[in-house]
Amino acid sequence: MQLKTLRAYLLSRPGATEDRPFGPQTLVIKVRGKIFAIVSDEAVPLDISLKCEPAHAQFLRDSFPAVRPGYHLNKEHWNTVTLDDSIADDGIRAMIDESYRLVAGSLSKAAQQRLAGAE
Repeated sequence: MQLKTLRAYLLSRPGATEDRPFGPQTLVIKVRGKIFAIVSDEAVPLDISLKCEPAHAQFLRDSFPAVRPGYHLNKEHWNTVTLDDSIADDGIRAMIDESYRLVAGSLSKAAQQRLAGAE
């Protein structure tokens, strides 16, 4: 998956915004101010860090060499995935969707309702 396609998919999630709080080489995607994806967009191949249910995070690490514990993140809840084409784009999108769902689900009920209205 190329950066342009990845960025477009990330920003297509309801309420998603982008920021670069860690410098120009790191794209951060948030929903209502909470991070759900971090992209090292100067890495070749690209790396993306995504939130994940702990058991599923470990399953993905055991299943794919491109998935490893989150870099500089809570390793129980975050994975860093190298986008080296070893995982199909549908699989990457599913990981993004899970991360978004987990983070959006942790928002207040009022914020969740505002997101639902934005869809």
